[in-house]
Amino acid sequence: MVLTDLKQGDTAIITDLSKVNILVQQRLMHMGMIEGVQVVTKRSMPFGGPLFLESHGQNISIRRNEASRIRVEQL
Repeated sequence: MVLTDLKQGDTAIITDLSKVNILVQQRLMHMGMIEGVQVVTKRSMPFGGPLFLESHGQNISIRRNEASRIRVEQL
């Protein structure tokens, strides 16, 4: 399952970031989004817009293209 498969309010754990661009991986790591971290989907913008996630109490927006490369395990 990938991050874009989640619906609003779903909770998941990040399991694999290896398919994401290395620069995006570094930015996500700086924000605390690493493998094993729990994320909650707050909002999914229409028409292919970004996803809004919450991790460690902070809100993060990520492009749908990048989110489709992040593997997660839904809780």
